[in-house]
Parts: sequence; C-alpha cells; structure tokens
Amino acid sequence: MANLVRRENREPARQSSDYRFDPFRVMDALLRWDPFRDDVGGLTQGGEFTARFDVKETKDAYVIKADLPGVKEDDLEVSLNGNMLTIRGKREEERKQEGENYYAIERSSGSFTRSFTLPETADSDNVAADLKDGVLEVRLPKKAEAQPKRISIGQGGQGGQSGSEGKPKAS
Repeated sequence: MANLVRRENREPARQSSDYRFDPFRVMDALLRWDPFRDDVGGLTQGGEFTARFDVKETKDAYVIKADLPGVKEDDLEVSLNGNMLTIRGKREEERKQEGENYYAIERSSGSFTRSFTLPETADSDNVAADLKDGVLEVRLPKKAEAQPKRISIGQGGQGGQSGSEGKPKAS
C-alpha cells in the first residue's frame, strides 16, 4: 500500500530572506475575488468548483474555452440573451460510501456561472458550443460586414473613364 501523507493546499512556509513577489499569483487572486462570497485571496474556503476561461479573437470568430473536468453535458447550460452570453454548470460531489476512508479530499465540486458581453460584430444567430474531453468551446462567428474586405488598388478616382473621353477639350 502506498504511503499517504495528508498535506495542506498551501506552499511551504518561506523564510523572509527567500520570499519573492509573484505578480501573476496576485493578479490571479484579484481577478478571481468575489466580494459577495466568503472568499479570501482567491482561495475558496468551501472547496467550490471554479471554471477557468480563455477568450480569444480570431480573424473570423470569437472563441471561448473553459476547462470543465467532470462536468456532464446535462449539467451545463449555454444561453444567449441579447449580447450577453452566459455559461452555467455544476460538478457533482462524489458520493461517499460507507466504509471508505479518505486521506485527502482536494477536488472541488459545486456550481458556477460566468457571463460575457459580446461585441456587436459577433453573429449571435450562429453560435456553436461543443464539450469534448472536459473542455467546452463556444464559437461565435463574426458578422459578414465585420470581416475585412480586400480593396483593389488602381480602381479609384477615374469613375470608369478611359482614353481621351475623360480629358478636357482644348479651346
């Protein structure tokens, strides 16, 4: 049997001499802080599940991806109301059986909601969502008028005139 040791989800105590400020850790904690929840420094005390999202823009679409391990498709809802895209979901807590002894419980469960305001160039009629291997991908194509248009060079200013027709007459 493996040697199991219970440990806290914290870094080991550091000496003041080797402490280094990590701005990325601080920024992550600030972005994840919710003033309406009993949450300290971005670390949830209740072990709530928190989905992490990536949002990017490509040439022809806006793409939102979320890591949702253990979330079933039936427990996930993607809705669009006007220009507000809302993603809701939940991950169920594992059922504890009689006679099981847990040495560590670090995985979290619970529900989440995240909303995104879409730009006016997003085509809300053709939104597509797909959950594969625990990753949700929502694809919002851009409207046709938002796509870049190629303009030919050398076609402007003459109004289609050619030859001597467009030249002023000499008096």
